[in-house]
Amino acid sequence: MPDLYLLSYMTEENLHEWLERFRSLGPLPGIFLTFLKSFVPPLPTAVIVGVNAAAYGLWLGFLYSWIGLIAGCMTTFLIVRAIASHPYFLRWAERPKVQKSMLWVRRNAFSFVFILSMMPVGPFAIVNTAAAIARMPKLAFFLAIAGGKAIMVLAVSYVGHDLGRFAERPYELLYVIAFLALSFWGSRKAEAYFTRESA
Repeated sequence: MPDLYLLSYMTEENLHEWLERFRSLGPLPGIFLTFLKSFVPPLPTAVIVGVNAAAYGLWLGFLYSWIGLIAGCMTTFLIVRAIASHPYFLRWAERPKVQKSMLWVRRNAFSFVFILSMMPVGPFAIVNTAAAIARMPKLAFFLAIAGGKAIMVLAVSYVGHDLGRFAERPYELLYVIAFLALSFWGSRKAEAYFTRESA
């Protein structure tokens, strides 16, 4: 019930009002909201990032959302990495589906994290957990998360900071779609390069 109440509260209007109420705290409310996403997976990432852009402006909103998401992902990654030897995680890692995923993650850890980080919706907590259990190097995880989240947050912030414009001229969303497609193509090229290098 508390989770349902929290999710029902997370509307664009309520979030914008909350950010305005605590504007005196500077960037902290915007960073905290996106940081929280890593610990409460059902929170609507696209809504939070869009509201940050509307409240703080395109570039500051982008920066605060990006910092919060990176901090949340790194925190969960480091926590899971530290306790990955616990029997609960060992049992979880022994499941057939998890074993299959772990094998792929170990072979393509960077591209796995980078590509999934580009998506505004997805199993972020599972991605962080899988990368930690697979013992992905900390620097590689940070670079993959930082790059993927930057692309996603920029696209969502671009739409969210002036939603009315896209309502009047929806064809401009094609630029965002083209940007995401180009980013995805680039990530696939990077994946092919890293896979070839590690072969």
